[in-house]
Amino acid sequence: MRFFGLGLIVLSILISSCAEKVDGYLLTGEFTGDLEDGTAVYLKAMNELNRLVEVDTAYLEAGAFQFAGKTEAPELHYLFIDQTRGNIPVVLEDGKIEVNAQKDSLAFASVEGTLQNEYFQDYLKHSRVISLKVASIQLDASTASAAKDTAVVSSLRDEYLELQNEARDYEVEFIKGQPDALISLLLLERVNAGKTIPETEVLELFNALSPELQSNTIGTKLKATLERGAKVAIGAQAPNFSAPTPGGQQLSLNEALGKVTIVDFWAAWCKPCRAENPNLVRVYEKHKDKGLSIIGVSLDRKAEDWIKAIEVDNLTWHQVSNVRYFDEIAALYNVRAIPASFILDENGVIVAKNLRGNALAEKISELLP
Repeated sequence: MRFFGLGLIVLSILISSCAEKVDGYLLTGEFTGDLEDGTAVYLKAMNELNRLVEVDTAYLEAGAFQFAGKTEAPELHYLFIDQTRGNIPVVLEDGKIEVNAQKDSLAFASVEGTLQNEYFQDYLKHSRVISLKVASIQLDASTASAAKDTAVVSSLRDEYLELQNEARDYEVEFIKGQPDALISLLLLERVNAGKTIPETEVLELFNALSPELQSNTIGTKLKATLERGAKVAIGAQAPNFSAPTPGGQQLSLNEALGKVTIVDFWAAWCKPCRAENPNLVRVYEKHKDKGLSIIGVSLDRKAEDWIKAIEVDNLTWHQVSNVRYFDEIAALYNVRAIPASFILDENGVIVAKNLRGNALAEKISELLP
């Protein structure tokens, strides 16, 4: 049995306050272990494409290094040692920050200084406990799976799900309690991406964050994402769109509306989409005469792939596509991964989202008894 990590930002750093004032930031550190003088230490950060890029480089002298400069706002950075595995996350902000670590155990580095790093420690105190529980479950699950003990595997799966809920609840409470912490914004960004809590709650949490966090680079991006999401939240009027059918004619959502309508984002290359299509076919055949309409929005890159998949999967409902991958229609509906779907009532109001399998069948039966 395979268990997936909770996706916690498990960054092993220990933080304490330091009253010494500096102009800008002064990041100093000392590494123990077999490291030669002149070994490069890289300071990196994520760019707009979520790729680590080098910001600065220092060189060890008797195990010590130093970075200095100024930053407009606190931002998460990472320290890397040349030819050494792992990294050390540090919140870079004005003030004095001290890092101490052993070369072979960077995950247990000590990072001391500034307020944002202190917030980080508060978060880590509990997340470390959860991470240890996850590791224990994974080990027990591996042993039980090898022994083909299905009862224990099932019990561990339930325990893992409870742990997921515990982690989610802790993160939400942390965000509520620390509206000035950069880690709160980072957690909220990940919570929103993982869709572990309702969009309305994410928006409430974001609006409670400090103005400084809301207006920084990450906050601005998250705000735009949340605003797009609000436009396609349950209870909102589904935005109209128009795109070519396989035959080349333009078809709009408003033209395809039925008593109940499913807007289905999919693609020929999407394996989960193709796996769900037989269920969608069954639902459509059962309810089409009662007023069910489906409009598929393909995110394919090649028209021939799209058209072939329609034929192979026997998709007999409306289909449109700009054949431009995640295009403007996907952006309009804040779709960043597929399959994705929206169920609309006869007025085009969104009443449910992203239902598949039995959940989809039951919802459509409820709406069209």
